[in-house]
Amino acid sequence: MLLQRAVCRSWCRHMAEPLMPSYSASKYMKPRTILLRSLRSSPQHQRPARSGNLKTSPPFENYTLGGAIPRGTVMKAVIFTSAFSIGCFMSCTILEYENTRNMMIEKARLSRFPWLRQSTVSREQGVFTEIKQEVRGFWDKLSPGERVFMPLCALNVLVFGLWRVPSLRNTMMTYFCSNPAGRAICWPMFLSTFSHYSLFHLFANMYVLHSFSNAAVLSLGKEQFLAVYLSAGVIASLTSILYKTLTAQSGLSIGASGAIMAILAYVCAKYPDTQLSILFLPMLNFSAGAAIQVIIGVDLAGCLLGWKFFDHAAHLGGALFGLFWVYYGTELWQKRIPFLTMYHDLRKTKK
Repeated sequence: MLLQRAVCRSWCRHMAEPLMPSYSASKYMKPRTILLRSLRSSPQHQRPARSGNLKTSPPFENYTLGGAIPRGTVMKAVIFTSAFSIGCFMSCTILEYENTRNMMIEKARLSRFPWLRQSTVSREQGVFTEIKQEVRGFWDKLSPGERVFMPLCALNVLVFGLWRVPSLRNTMMTYFCSNPAGRAICWPMFLSTFSHYSLFHLFANMYVLHSFSNAAVLSLGKEQFLAVYLSAGVIASLTSILYKTLTAQSGLSIGASGAIMAILAYVCAKYPDTQLSILFLPMLNFSAGAAIQVIIGVDLAGCLLGWKFFDHAAHLGGALFGLFWVYYGTELWQKRIPFLTMYHDLRKTKK
């Protein structure tokens, strides 16, 4: 029954999308949704701040960022990207199953024993219980996209704070920066998507993610959204490594914008008629379809012309993955059913 419910959720979402595109786009992406370009920085091209100020200075100014790219880097990156992406989608499939199962168990328990709810409420007293109820009330008021956005934003803020701890600088440089010439190749491809160069860099990326997360979560569901977002971050890092290897230009890359570009491209391609505007320039309106075309064009030009202020290759890789998921994502997501069936059978045997 759990398997049927999980499949039914995906099928209902897929069948309902064509019938109510205006709902998903208009309620959670208002006609004047503010658009701000997300950033994945290449720290070697940023202006260094004054030294000695840990609150404002970037932690990259005292490090050598170049170096020769070792042989085998690309192969390691490709293998890690494949394994990580498959693992993400399998993990999110299990998460979807467990969430559905827990929801059904809770509803069945309350329907059979409705007095449990009243007795539980009567026993809950004290300061901690009131705080718990307030947090739960706050959480219930969030939109579906905000419930996914909040943990992701908290992780990015946490990593931003860890960068400002002097004793952790070497560890952060090794594992939270993607660099094809670095000592570590694989895990930095993922962990670097939570690192940011400055407070403005963090704000810009989180603002864009918040702006587009609601529409994406409504279309994909939170489990599929997480799988796409996390996989897109690693795919963007892979694209950056491929570009740097082909051009023989090593260097650090950090930022969540590769993953965010996938979400932005998905929403813009899914709802191309939605009207967007630029932050601080609300009088300029344009369609989402035109916006993603311009963004991809700029990043493509940046790769061809060798612009180095942003990691244009990572932006382009994330955006192309988002477009890929618009056209082929539904079919690929349905291929999780055999694994879901196997997990369901394994879950029953462990009881």
